[in-house]
Amino acid sequence: MSKKEVLYEKTGSVARLVLNRPAKLNALNPDMLDMLEAGCRKIAEDSTIRAVLISGKGEKAFCAGADISAWAQLDHLAMWRRWIRRGHEVFGSIEQLPVPVIALVDGIAFGGGLELALSADVLICSASSRFAFPETAIAAVPGWGGTFRLAERIGQARARQMLFTGEQIHAETAVSWGLVNEVHEGPALQKRSDELAQRICANAPVAVSCTKQLMRLYQLSRDRLGSMESVAGGFAASTSDAQEGLEAYFAKRKPEYSGK
Repeated sequence: MSKKEVLYEKTGSVARLVLNRPAKLNALNPDMLDMLEAGCRKIAEDSTIRAVLISGKGEKAFCAGADISAWAQLDHLAMWRRWIRRGHEVFGSIEQLPVPVIALVDGIAFGGGLELALSADVLICSASSRFAFPETAIAAVPGWGGTFRLAERIGQARARQMLFTGEQIHAETAVSWGLVNEVHEGPALQKRSDELAQRICANAPVAVSCTKQLMRLYQLSRDRLGSMESVAGGFAASTSDAQEGLEAYFAKRKPEYSGK
């Protein structure tokens, strides 16, 4: 992990994965996915790690989502075979880590960035944070587990509202809906994440790990939905609207969708 777009750090029994692309609002590209997966391998192989923290550098964003320039030129087959399936693999690696994972959101968590946060066990945020799934505005679909992880977190009705409209919700709404566990401001956010990690580390590690695995049992039946997201993402990318959405995005104009 010599390229520092994702930082891996370890302090005592706590590992940290830090998105380090603040100039691009920590938008995820293929190299960052590889680095996140490499970090997960290090964590899974280190029996001394008892908790993981995931955060983003900068004050504006945890993660703005998938870097559109990284996938805009992919055809629909490449979108299905490579980009979407790759994100599923990496976020699945995070979700399946044997120790609890805490996501710290400070700023925006949109699209793939929110999907990354949802792969954590616990999510805490700053009062200025905002959350959204804006994919349908550019004729795309959430492709990295957002359709099912969001519904698991906040329920079907509210998940459908977020997914269909693309509207942003603020921290106050996010905590009331159960999307995030707690809201803290400024230095208190980092302090609280450290406290949570240390509370986890103080407990019996095997018991904590077993508890996490037991809670994952109910999720196993929905893992097949990841394959459906890949197919849906490839299909959406093959439409004329998908091309129009990307052209409008880069031209900074309102798209005109035909439904084709």
